[in-house]
Formats: sequence, C-alpha cells, structure tokens
Amino acid sequence: MADWTWQDLLTLCKPRVVVVMLVCALVGMALATPLLPSPATVVFGLAGIGLAAGGAAAFNHVVDRRLDAMMLRTARRPLASQRMPTPLALGWATLLSVAGIALLLWQVNALTAWLTLGSLIGYALIYTAFLKRATPQNIVIGGVAGAAPPLLGWTAVTGQLGPEPLLLMLIVFAWTPPHFWALAIHKRDEYARAGVPMLPVTHGEAFTRLQVWLYGWLTVAVTLMPFVIGMSGAVYLVGVMALNARFMVWNWRVWRGRDPRAPLAAFWFSIRYILGVFGVLLLDHYAGIWVL
Repeated sequence: MADWTWQDLLTLCKPRVVVVMLVCALVGMALATPLLPSPATVVFGLAGIGLAAGGAAAFNHVVDRRLDAMMLRTARRPLASQRMPTPLALGWATLLSVAGIALLLWQVNALTAWLTLGSLIGYALIYTAFLKRATPQNIVIGGVAGAAPPLLGWTAVTGQLGPEPLLLMLIVFAWTPPHFWALAIHKRDEYARAGVPMLPVTHGEAFTRLQVWLYGWLTVAVTLMPFVIGMSGAVYLVGVMALNARFMVWNWRVWRGRDPRAPLAAFWFSIRYILGVFGVLLLDHYAGIWVL
C-alpha cells in the first residue's frame, strides 16, 4: 500500500483523456470570438477545466477500484493494484476538483465554473457510481458530462450559452457511443466477468455492432451541422467529409464483424477523428479571418 509514486497521482488524472478534452475546450474558446481569445482566459480556463477533469478522473478511479481490479485493461491502475491507499486518492481527487472550480470562479466566470461542476458531478457520481452499473445505455446518458469541454471553452470566453456551443457539445455527445462501444466489443468478456451491463454484454455483439454503425451515421449528420447553420465554411466541409468517410469505413468494418481487430482499431481511430473534426473547425475559423 506504500509503493505509490507521483506518477500514480498523474495516472489517476487520466492525462490522455484530459488532453483530448482540453483540445476540444480550446477549440470552443477560439470559435467563441472573431479573433483570438484573451491569453489569460485561455490559460486560466484550460487550467481550471483541466484540474476539474483530472479530479473527476481520480474520483472515477476511487469509485471503480474494485471493478478495475477485475479487468485486465485496468488491473494495474494505482488503486486497483492496491499500490495507493484509497483515502490518498480521494483527497487528491477532491483537491484537484476544488482547485479547478475555484480557479474558474476566481479568474474566468461563474457560468463556466458551475457548468464544470455539473459536468464533474455528472461523470464522477451519476455516470461512474450509478449509470455504469445500472443500464446498458450508460454511455449514451452519461455522455452528456463528457461532451461538455467545447461548451465550457465557449462560455469561458463569452460568459453565456448559445446554439453554437451546444452544437459543439452535441458533436461529442453523438460521437461517444460509437467510440466507446467499439472498445466495449473488444473488451466484452472482461465487462461480463466484472458484471458491468455494457451493451455487448446485455444485448450481444451483433446488436452492438449495428448500433456502432447507426450512431456513426448520426455523428456524421451532426458534424455537418456547423456548415449547414453557417457556423463554418468550405474548408470545414471538405475536411469533415474526408474524416467522416474514414470514420464510417471503420464503423462498417465493425458492423460487418469479419475482422476481430476492427473494434479496437476503430476505437483508436475515433480519438484521432474527434480531434480532426475540431481541428478542421479551428482551421476553417481562422482561414476565414485570414481571407478577410
């Protein structure tokens, strides 16, 4: 119980996941203003959102420590392997969460702080502690919390909500089920042993593969909406169509079920996909400014 290191504290924060979230938040910040967002808003906003996201991830480790110990993918995590005492991890999670919300209240704005707090509670408590074990639709319902970063980035700059940041949030929300269900197919046996009612466990692989395919098309439709409503231009349309074509090729391979490697490969590509979607949104935004 005393073999933990500072790297374990970092592991609790799920840094790779947080980086993806911060990229999405940064794009939300950039799209919220015609020019460049205030450097102070960017620094303090990303720091606050990142600290809160790390805290939520650490709470996830605490709540899921027994479940993680049953799964090969997560058995070596600090709490699952019993390298770190649970009270320490709980204190670390609380410290990060309080520091992140306080920083947003102090240096950004109250709306972003409260929305971040709501997202933290939604992920750490509602999803991890309840939905994950209660329903095979856990990913769909709990995806609201994980989809918040671009909305938070937008409100950090503007201090108000609007249809554009809600659309950015909807993109991540629609993308989450095909992204995670592909991994759930690959890890079906582990979820079954752990008693987690993921869709492949409760409804079978064939049904889940179909849902990956259908939700993939929903994601494609939603990612076209920024162009449809005039939020983005031709640069985005060309880029997102190319990304969507590749995204749906992988989803088709998952749906067909002929390649056992397809679900995991689709999962990893989907991470690059969502970063690409937000990347071309950013490129389109500043391309328009350069033309002007």
